[in-house]
Amino acid sequence: MDIRNYLDSTYLKTAGQAGVSEQENIKIATAFIEEAIEEGFKLIMIRPDRVALAKKMITKKKSNLTIGTVIDFPNGNGTLEEKLTEAVQAIEDGADDLDFVLDYEAFKNGEVDAVKKQVLECTRLGLFHNKIVKWIIEVAALNDHQIVQLSALIKNIVIANFKEQQYESVFVKSSTGFYKTEEGKPNGATVPAIKLMIENAFPLSVKAAGGVRTYQEALEMIALGVKRIGTSSAKAIASGEISKNDY
Repeated sequence: MDIRNYLDSTYLKTAGQAGVSEQENIKIATAFIEEAIEEGFKLIMIRPDRVALAKKMITKKKSNLTIGTVIDFPNGNGTLEEKLTEAVQAIEDGADDLDFVLDYEAFKNGEVDAVKKQVLECTRLGLFHNKIVKWIIEVAALNDHQIVQLSALIKNIVIANFKEQQYESVFVKSSTGFYKTEEGKPNGATVPAIKLMIENAFPLSVKAAGGVRTYQEALEMIALGVKRIGTSSAKAIASGEISKNDY
């Protein structure tokens, strides 16, 4: 099975996180974009300040590669206005997919109405501009009950406020890949978490991000029903190799 169309090739590290200079980090991002174009992946997922670069490269190559970026990344604790402002800029720069980090800590603290408003307004902005909207719920920060609650919350807002033909443009996504866990626990997608998301987000689609490191693991996620897989090792996974990367 050729899984390239499921793969969102991902590079989201800052220069500091990568331990390189800013110039070197731009080179790394550029190489990821070039690889995604050459390999025919579904999408390149990059930081907002790299979207314009990707758009220029894709246009030059006349490629069908789409561009995704992250909003309010990685903690999701910015204000609604900050999320919207960042998303508008990403749209202007050429992003096709907007992956918002949901304020999961606010949700855990009982600020459910604020989270609902965030989901509604940001989803509305993305869909108005014909973009794909994904909501990162950060499963490693949640217990099973909270995963169920947040998946259902996003689904219910979409069903209540948007047309049925728009449902396919909204995803629930597992992870940022940057959440710090204790005792070596996984910080990305796991089979149990993905199952809960799929069961409770339907009819919305689910993206498994982080933790998928082999072709077989990718097939397992696809068999569960995920529509996208986020990984920094898309080429290795598509080629049947084992990724040594941490996302």
